[in-house]
Amino acid sequence: MIDHLSLLVSDFAKSKTFYSQALTPVGHSRLVELPASVGGHGPSAGFCHVDGSDLWITEGGPTHPPVHIAFRVSSRAAVDAFYQAAIEAGGRDNGPPGLRPRYHPNYYGAYVLDPDGNNIEAVCHEAQ
Repeated sequence: MIDHLSLLVSDFAKSKTFYSQALTPVGHSRLVELPASVGGHGPSAGFCHVDGSDLWITEGGPTHPPVHIAFRVSSRAAVDAFYQAAIEAGGRDNGPPGLRPRYHPNYYGAYVLDPDGNNIEAVCHEAQ
């Protein structure tokens, strides 16, 4: 299991707003902020989940090439809520919520591009 991931972002304030809104429906709702002096880089923000997994963003040049990160959720409603929140937060559609049977019959996911073009996904593997 992955404990945490880190991304460099080009516009820290914009990305912090995006991830704060987009990740709340997938359970990453606790925000931790660190000033630049702590990590030796730009300021950082961690979006923490109750299971201990985190996504961190740090001000800097964006990650190249863009990456794909998928958050597993327990319901299709959570996928839908992620997609809606991410779009409202300024994300760009990269695949609306729906079944992706090419992966398996119950693969229900949604894809949104973050402000730096990273493909952020929420996915549910459970049957309806």
